[in-house]
Amino acid sequence: MARDFEALKMQVSDIAFTPGRDALHRIGPLLLRAQDLTAAALVRLQALDDSTYTSVPGSRASLELMASLVFSSSLVGADLAHVVLANPYEGTQFAGYPAEDEAARTARQAEAITKMNRHLSDTVHQLDLCATGCHYLARGMDEDLATAPQHKPSTIEQTAGAALSPAQYSALAALTAGGKLYESSTRGLGVTRVTAQDGTRVSIASYRALAKLGLVRADTSTSLFQGQKITTTEEGRRVLALRRPHAGLGTAMAAAPGTAVVQKARR
Repeated sequence: MARDFEALKMQVSDIAFTPGRDALHRIGPLLLRAQDLTAAALVRLQALDDSTYTSVPGSRASLELMASLVFSSSLVGADLAHVVLANPYEGTQFAGYPAEDEAARTARQAEAITKMNRHLSDTVHQLDLCATGCHYLARGMDEDLATAPQHKPSTIEQTAGAALSPAQYSALAALTAGGKLYESSTRGLGVTRVTAQDGTRVSIASYRALAKLGLVRADTSTSLFQGQKITTTEEGRRVLALRRPHAGLGTAMAAAPGTAVVQKARR
């Protein structure tokens, strides 16, 4: 997740826009991405809390840090929502209001740009904290597990975690709360589909890969036409909780990245 936060931070740092419709179209996707990251952080917190990692000495600090990541990523969304709120819109006033001349419009936009840039700067700071927190969390969990070898993931879990593609890992995260495997009819043909508990559609190829690795299972006591309940196995929860970013932590932890300067919006 650190790489995801860092990528969003780069997008926010480099953004340039014209106040009004252009700003809304550029900020909107960033806000939606921030909300996705908050949801992903919450899923990982739940996975950690449900795993056997909680019996490892030091795990409470990791859970609290993961919770702080949920909070900080929520602030990212709030800061971007403030940018949307501060954006000067060009709709027509109610009848009877005096027409806005060019000087008043320019002054309104200048005030809005100041507010928007301030909130964008706060967004970059929170994303900085999120990315750094992810690195600290990964290193801390590694150290915790190193002192409690009986809680290290099995060779099977390590192999399964390493074998997952980003899409399969996202599918596993989506299915943590459960899901359904069912048969639907498309143009008269039976198609097997997978849906997570929250309604998220999961690729059938990703599901089959997870099932083959023993990370999820379906209740085959019911038919596909009724829908088979999908649950995440203990191994699946451990893989979700313990999988690490591929980037080396040494470089990332050498120094916390500084807050970037947000570019001024184009008028």
